[in-house]
Amino acid sequence: MAGAKKLVIGASGFLGSHVTRQLVDRGDDVRVLVRRTSSTRAIEHLNVEYRYGDIFDDAALRAAMADCDDVFYCVVDTRAWLRDPAPLFRTNVEGLRHVADAAVDADLRRFVLTSTIGTIGIPAVRRPASEEDQFNWADKGGAYIRSRVEAEDLVMRYARDRGLPAVALCVSNTYGPGDWQPTPHGKQLAIAAAGTLPFYVGGWTGEAVGVEDAAAALILAAEKGRNGERYIISERFMSVRELYATAADAAGVDPPRSVCRSGPCMRWVTRATACASCSAEILSSPAAACA
Repeated sequence: MAGAKKLVIGASGFLGSHVTRQLVDRGDDVRVLVRRTSSTRAIEHLNVEYRYGDIFDDAALRAAMADCDDVFYCVVDTRAWLRDPAPLFRTNVEGLRHVADAAVDADLRRFVLTSTIGTIGIPAVRRPASEEDQFNWADKGGAYIRSRVEAEDLVMRYARDRGLPAVALCVSNTYGPGDWQPTPHGKQLAIAAAGTLPFYVGGWTGEAVGVEDAAAALILAAEKGRNGERYIISERFMSVRELYATAADAAGVDPPRSVCRSGPCMRWVTRATACASCSAEILSSPAAACA
């Protein structure tokens, strides 16, 4: 569709803002759908067309998709610590259903879903996992992961049964500039870079990818992806010790040296990760957080 717009839903977030920036930088005509209450700090300097609404506003969704060929969906509720998981399923699954319903009728070239590497299955034998490995660890994943699996399954079902030209990108933990909100894992990295992370939890490892690389992957998937397929987007496996040491070194501060596996330490990590406005005292003192 010559001259068609690119729509980014969730453009005010960490990954979505980088997708938006890269599209603008290469000369695309970009439209964003954001809530009026969302902070647009990450994209406010970019030349984009704003549309307002949320993922449950069917009229706003359909209007935003008009004249677009590619839709980049970067909305996710990441609050894995919620005791009541209902909000996770409301946003990650039911909200996405509204978006997918609108996208089916929008004559798109591609619908790019930001999924998670957490939907990839664990191989029964010791080998690298691939996109062919179906999710098989529901007993360990918790409600957040279940909500993401349901979301990806929904989009792949729409691709199979309703003709949605969709691909799913199974993105690992993203790190990099512009994490203003911040993301839960970015919050911990920022504490380490400030030199106020008193310890790290031993044994924590995970897949990681630079946010700019992840954004570029979403754009490539719109151009070269095959409908109904999913793609792992990750750079490598890293320990939290290496992550925090890298952040501390870049900032010129001492890295956290203590290793902790106790209950109080875990509660501190959970609180510090979840809290967007914790005081400096709490962030630098596990004793204060665990009292």
